[in-house]
Amino acid sequence: MSSEINYEEARNIKINRYVLIDGEACKVIATDHSKPGKHGEAKYRIEGIGIFDNRRRSFIIPASHKVEVPIVDKNSAQVLNATKDTIQLMDMKTFEVFEISKPADSDIQSNTEISYIEAVGKRKIVPKQE
Repeated sequence: MSSEINYEEARNIKINRYVLIDGEACKVIATDHSKPGKHGEAKYRIEGIGIFDNRRRSFIIPASHKVEVPIVDKNSAQVLNATKDTIQLMDMKTFEVFEISKPADSDIQSNTEISYIEAVGKRKIVPKQE
């Protein structure tokens, strides 16, 4: 599983990129900065939505401080077996076999190809992009 993390200055974080907030990989939906004060530097407020749990999170950090940026891998896999709660997948590149929880309201069948994302030791099925 991928668990690589890079570091980047807060001032370089842009919307639609990924950051770690409270240990969760989040997609940045908003950034805001304040001017430097008399005794300090500019602060950045970064707001994101968790890519695995869809929870909104935010934090405030000085502009020159480093922010954790997770490596988010997008891969494809073949469905080997689909049960009521889990799906057994085989990665199309590495041929690794693993299980993942089945998304709610999904109609995933065996012997089909799906896309998934992987970051900070977690995986999630995403709609296939064509």
